[in-house]
Amino acid sequence: MFPLLYGFGIGNGKILQKSLNVMRELQTESLLHKIVGTLFNRWYEIFIFFYGGWVFAPFLAPLLMKLGWNEAGKFVYWVYSFFCHQLPQRSFFLFGEKPMYSLVEIQSAWHNTFDPFLLRQFIGNSQMGWKVAWSDRMVSFYTSIWFFAILWYPLRRILKPIPWWMFFLLFMPLGIDGTTHLISDFAGIGNGFRDSNEWLANLTNRSFPLSFYSGDAFGSFNSLMRLTSGILAGFAIVWLLFPTVFLFRINLNQLSNLSHE
Repeated sequence: MFPLLYGFGIGNGKILQKSLNVMRELQTESLLHKIVGTLFNRWYEIFIFFYGGWVFAPFLAPLLMKLGWNEAGKFVYWVYSFFCHQLPQRSFFLFGEKPMYSLVEIQSAWHNTFDPFLLRQFIGNSQMGWKVAWSDRMVSFYTSIWFFAILWYPLRRILKPIPWWMFFLLFMPLGIDGTTHLISDFAGIGNGFRDSNEWLANLTNRSFPLSFYSGDAFGSFNSLMRLTSGILAGFAIVWLLFPTVFLFRINLNQLSNLSHE
């Protein structure tokens, strides 16, 4: 009789253990469901906070250098060096005489070189100011996404996603400008067709000053193209993706409410 009761107790113990395991799994799944649901419902706030930190951190580099916190500033430059070429002639400078400098000015202050790996090491000085940790194209593209996201929120209930053809149309200038710059740089920094823009000078019968056609300084054709194409691409991303995610979340919540009725 005792062996029988003993076996019965073992059997109940196994059933109880299995029940406890099932309960733990259900609790874990419920917790994960709540976490995922919260993240999904708060996607906009999460994006604004974390993406905003990522976008505006490059501006900390020149501020830290200005304050004399050189090691912290150089750390920011180092982190963003993995995401951008950081060429100084294509970067904004803060706390200096000008917002941007030509290649000749950079060479005079740094090294008389066309080597991009050497040029990108120049972060500025007390007279010229300190460059932002990524280029003007990165600033216009990534920062515009954040600002357009802020502008989108009050209009989220009336704005619909743009069609794909419009998205590609708005994104195309960034692709063309970036690709032509890349091809031009194969001829060497300062020697490519996008450095002189002779084709544009001939096309416009040289109606603008030489500084508009040549180089990358603020106000030049190259500078304006990088800024404009970046803003258009940022606008396209927000106008397509944000309304799409917003509508998807609404539809998903409606389905979830119906399933609980």
